[in-house]
Amino acid sequence: MTARNVVVLDYGSGNLRSAVRAVERAGAEVTLTGDFDAALEADGLVVPGVGAFAACMAGLRAIRGERIIGRRLAGGRPVLGICVGMQILFERGVEHGVETDGCDEWPGVVERLRAPIVPHMGWNSVEVPPGTTLFDGIEDERFYFVHSYGVRDWTLVTNDRTRAPLVTWAEHGGDRFVAAVENGPLSATQFHPEKSGDAGAALLRNWVESLA
Repeated sequence: MTARNVVVLDYGSGNLRSAVRAVERAGAEVTLTGDFDAALEADGLVVPGVGAFAACMAGLRAIRGERIIGRRLAGGRPVLGICVGMQILFERGVEHGVETDGCDEWPGVVERLRAPIVPHMGWNSVEVPPGTTLFDGIEDERFYFVHSYGVRDWTLVTNDRTRAPLVTWAEHGGDRFVAAVENGPLSATQFHPEKSGDAGAALLRNWVESLA
C-alpha cells in the first residue's frame, strides 16, 4: 500500500521535529509546513502545540490554520491534535483570567487543572472507551503528559459529526480530565504520543493506518 501523506502543521508551536520523526516512524510520508493548500490536501493533518492557548491560537490564525482544520473536517479529512493542539480544538481557553476563543470544533472550556500539584508531568494511565481506534491494542498502556490545563467535567452527547465522540479520560491529583477524543475524522490527545515510547508509537501507527 502506498504510504499516506501527512502534514505536520507548522504555525510556530509544538515540538515539531519530534512530531515529524514520530509520524514518519508510524509509516507516513511527512511534510512540515504551514502552507494552506498542502495542509488542506494531505491524507492526514497533525496539529501539535505547546505553551499558552492564546499564543497557539494567534499562531494558528496567522496561517489560517483554523480554516484549514474546519475545511478538512467538513470534507471528512482526518485531523489529529496533540497537547495544546488538542486544547485549541475546543470552544475556548481560560488562562490567568483571560478567555481566548478556540477553533470551536467541540464545545467545552480548557481551564487550569485543580490538582494539588501542577503541571501534570510524567507517565499516566488512561481510561479508554469501547470501540476505540487510536488505542486499539494499547488500552492498558501509559502515556506521557506535560500540561497544567485541560478539559474537565466534559459531556458531549452528539455534534455535527452525528455520533457521540469516544472520550478517553485520565486523572491527576484527584482531578479528572479529557486525555483523548475520537470523533469521526477529528482525533486528539492531551498527552504526547511522540514522547510516549512504544505505546505512543503504536497509537500513531493506528492513526496513520486509519487514514483513507
